[in-house]
Amino acid sequence: MATPHRDNEHRRTFPALPPAGPDRASFAETWWGQAWLTALEKGALDTARLARGRGYAEQGRVDAITVTPGSVLAYVQGSRPRPYRAEVRLPTLDDEDWDRFLRSAAERPAHIAALLDKELPRFLADCGVPLLPGPGDLDAHCSCPDRGRPCKHAAALCYQTARVLDTDPFALLLLRGRGERELLDALSRLNATRAARADERGPDSLPGVRASQVLAHRRPLPPLPAPLPPP
Repeated sequence: MATPHRDNEHRRTFPALPPAGPDRASFAETWWGQAWLTALEKGALDTARLARGRGYAEQGRVDAITVTPGSVLAYVQGSRPRPYRAEVRLPTLDDEDWDRFLRSAAERPAHIAALLDKELPRFLADCGVPLLPGPGDLDAHCSCPDRGRPCKHAAALCYQTARVLDTDPFALLLLRGRGERELLDALSRLNATRAARADERGPDSLPGVRASQVLAHRRPLPPLPAPLPPP
């Protein structure tokens, strides 16, 4: 079973969620949670297994969920006394993708503030980084004998994972390879570097023209008039 005391920067365990109930309209309330479910439902080959998995999630059969880079893991209680070990894998992002994500997040202070408030700005998902999964990206595995992809146990895990992502988008970022503290520290360093470069440049100087250039193009003054005759 899950062991929260072993959690660290790259391993987070979320307590088992209570039953969702059959009256719940959707397992996801945020746009990124809904994107996760869209990837699940559009990539599944058997809608009947999805329906049974949703039923398991509604009944609260999914134990604590452990998120690590590239993996979501939980034990799911099926029809037998012993629960099954279900896992959903998702490829992690490479360093180039993370650099692009960090630069995009640092462009606007509001993006960092949103992340701290457990919100995921849409802009960060549209900055050229494949942050959210697409159909077929969720690679489901389970210890049950059913070879369906996903089986109902892995599907139940996916539905409950959407609820976890709703409450904390840093779980999605960890799943993609980076922990919360790691990302916030990187954003802090990036902002400090940008501020230092701005200080080195100093205030932008106003455009000017040399006095010699002005005088060179100055029109000559007309001659003075002749003096008046004496009275």
